[in-house]
Amino acid sequence: MPVVIAIPEPTTTDVEYNGRSLPPYIAALEAAGAQVRVVPLDEPQERVAQLLAGVQGILLPGSRFDVDPQRYGEEPIPACGAADPTRTAVDELLLQDAFNLRKPILAICHGTQSLNVWRNGSLIQDLRTAVNHRPGRDVAEAHPVQIRAGSRLEHLLQQDSPGADAHETRVNSSHHQAIRAPGDNLQVSAVSPADGVIEAVELDAPDHFVLGVQWHPERTYTQSAFSRALFAALVQAAEAWQPPPIEESVAPA
Repeated sequence: MPVVIAIPEPTTTDVEYNGRSLPPYIAALEAAGAQVRVVPLDEPQERVAQLLAGVQGILLPGSRFDVDPQRYGEEPIPACGAADPTRTAVDELLLQDAFNLRKPILAICHGTQSLNVWRNGSLIQDLRTAVNHRPGRDVAEAHPVQIRAGSRLEHLLQQDSPGADAHETRVNSSHHQAIRAPGDNLQVSAVSPADGVIEAVELDAPDHFVLGVQWHPERTYTQSAFSRALFAALVQAAEAWQPPPIEESVAPA
């Protein structure tokens, strides 16, 4: 049986955005060999918990909304967009389940920012650099990213792009926020070399696959081996996942 990957609806209110953005994630996961369980954002917590019971991995997608800066101790600036509290609540349920049970996680764009803030990191509310980080959905190679030697991300690039420069590749880009300070136990695994913007993070835990990228590999799945490698890695980690053993209670002496 294929593994099941849960993905929340991207937004609570923007039906058009959901209808446009969700299918590429689903197509990429299915092409990588997984079944997809879409988590509606209007379900009560108990129902979300039921949906997660048969899930072996999590994908946190992008969104047209921003993360609420108050979650990382800042007041929003005028350029910061509106938040989506219901999406935030579902993300937190999925993240808590995944970290409790060590389920693999792939986070993309807003999903990466959500992961980082949940891990007590902070964000840049509005990027202002010489690099255009939001040139549009149709630009497949917006700018280079430099990948940290020894990272999980470097291994994926080496594995699926033989002969390529293992430390730099080009990615698409569609965001106006980014990670300022990585969250607890998250290591920077890629940056935009021209301006230092953090482009990827991963959990410093070899036995728990948690990877967040700021770009959108679902949009370039068919033409990019590196994009396919990201989804394949999530599915492979989900196939290898086993629930942690329940600690036996010790009877009092």
